[in-house]
Amino acid sequence: MATGKINVSVENIFPLIKKFLYSDHEIFLRELISNATDATLKLKHLSSLGEANVEYGNPTIEVKVNKDNNTLHIIDQGIGMTKEEVKKYINEVAFSGAEEFLDKYKDSAKDSGIIGHFGLGFYSAFMVANKVEILTKSHKDEPAAHWICEGTTEFTLEDAEKSTHGTEVILHINDEDKEFLEESRIQELLVKYNKFMPIQIKFGTKEETLPLPEDAKEDAKPETKTVDNIINNPNPAWTKQPTDLEEKDYNEFYKELYPMQFEDPLFHIHLNVDYPFNLTGILYFPRMAQDMNIQKDKIQLYQNQVYVTDNVEGIVPEFLTMLRGVIDSPDIPLNVSRSYLQADGAVKKISSYITRKVADKLKSLFNNSREDFEKKWNDIKIVIEYGMLSEDKFFEKADKFALYPTTEHEFFTFEELKEAIKDNQTDKDDKLVILYASNKDEQHSYIQAAKDKGYKVLMLDSPIVSHLLQKLETTHENISFVRVDSDHIDNLIKTDDEKISKLSDEEKEKLKSDFEKVIPAEKYTIQMEAMDSTAAPLIITQPEFMRRMKEMQQTGGGGMFGMGNMPEMYNLVVNTNHELINAILNTKTEKKQQRLIKQSLDLARLSQNLLKGEELTDFIKRSFDMVK
Repeated sequence: MATGKINVSVENIFPLIKKFLYSDHEIFLRELISNATDATLKLKHLSSLGEANVEYGNPTIEVKVNKDNNTLHIIDQGIGMTKEEVKKYINEVAFSGAEEFLDKYKDSAKDSGIIGHFGLGFYSAFMVANKVEILTKSHKDEPAAHWICEGTTEFTLEDAEKSTHGTEVILHINDEDKEFLEESRIQELLVKYNKFMPIQIKFGTKEETLPLPEDAKEDAKPETKTVDNIINNPNPAWTKQPTDLEEKDYNEFYKELYPMQFEDPLFHIHLNVDYPFNLTGILYFPRMAQDMNIQKDKIQLYQNQVYVTDNVEGIVPEFLTMLRGVIDSPDIPLNVSRSYLQADGAVKKISSYITRKVADKLKSLFNNSREDFEKKWNDIKIVIEYGMLSEDKFFEKADKFALYPTTEHEFFTFEELKEAIKDNQTDKDDKLVILYASNKDEQHSYIQAAKDKGYKVLMLDSPIVSHLLQKLETTHENISFVRVDSDHIDNLIKTDDEKISKLSDEEKEKLKSDFEKVIPAEKYTIQMEAMDSTAAPLIITQPEFMRRMKEMQQTGGGGMFGMGNMPEMYNLVVNTNHELINAILNTKTEKKQQRLIKQSLDLARLSQNLLKGEELTDFIKRSFDMVK
């Protein structure tokens, strides 16, 4: 039996690092600026300990483009490197200087904001450059060093002249990557990835208009001056304590995050935890659209103020991905290229914390300002309802503050609603029947009929309402939700007096037979019912179970019930006490009778928005003929 060590050849792995480590080549700029930030923060930390022989001052990271030389420069005023450190940190692939630094100063440096972890970020430069130079001088009193590599395992390293501490990385851009010599492209990347880096980043200059003095003449023109173009805000709102911020500060930061968003957010949630993980951030509730997919992927994930991604699936519960804002945590486990999350127990803990924090904030808003909470309900309900459906722990909390508005603009919690309807909205089994509408205009006649009986009708119109009702019925005992146009409503809205039919059983059988000659049996179940004579002659209802399953199927949940494609089925309820029905029964000619039945059916279908296309055209033509 032979044993040995696997030899990983740098010659083989180096091309892979250059080409495949990062899914998107533009990431190189983020990585190099992250390195420059680390170098600067290390110097800051050493200065605070009295171990640096240089003044920390107010350092800047500068990015410069030189089109004439096809070069891009990243210059920092940080800790710098000696020749020996260049050999150690640059030539030994995946040896992270930041990690070594943090280990050495693990007690005092844990809050220093140093980013580096894998030690591979520097090599991302070779994705866009065929030659990379490093000109660096340590904060120690040692000569500067100049390192040059042309994308192979060969390099040169020699002493150099440099008067100040810090590092300049010079990228000689490939011909196929000349886009990274365009100032507009670099500006775009700096704003995307480095907008909130903790060290200010300079990219060129800009003209700034000076305010006119108070005694200036009317035709005076303001003067301008040239100033550094600072790309970033090193102290974003989420890095501050909530006690140091006012409402206007949060709203201003929201506009900084989303410059094209003109409306203020409804409210915010400031996240700040340091045990058992470190996490800061601000989440905003914007005004919500009904389409949940449009809302998603607006939360930005940062790691020590370095932008990582706007795909926060996993770390933020799915129902909260419709919010906006920032989450920043050094404890979020990322893959080697800092591009996406890795599965980890910490992620679940962070996700649970965010869920709890959001639920507590909503409960506080409900308790402290219910009237304001009710005004915002339509804008936030989709998030809360989705959370109740998908997260059991959130459901337990939200069940106390989730609101159920009526068509009359009353708002009830679930317990309040049960109390309000317990005396007159029960079925024969004493089960509480909660009526609701999903479209106030389309179901207006049904809503009106229920209101005439003194019933409360909820207005539940979110796209996931069928799923939510299913869960509510499972969670709460002895209740059922019934849409106002459902077949289940019949037993609820009729009184004993209204059940007396003006037609005999023989007349009802003949009438049903007459209707069956005209009405398609595969689509309608015909029922003869005695109702108030003022009620509509024909009412179309839908089987509650079938309709709800179909709706759940359309929003992604029906398949779990094994129902397949649910057919369109309706109940046609014929009011045997209405004078029109009596006229149809007594019509002398079959042709005229069938015409009346078709017209009556189409009117009922029209009230349900079921009459479309050719059938609608025929109905209109028939209506004009009958009027004529």
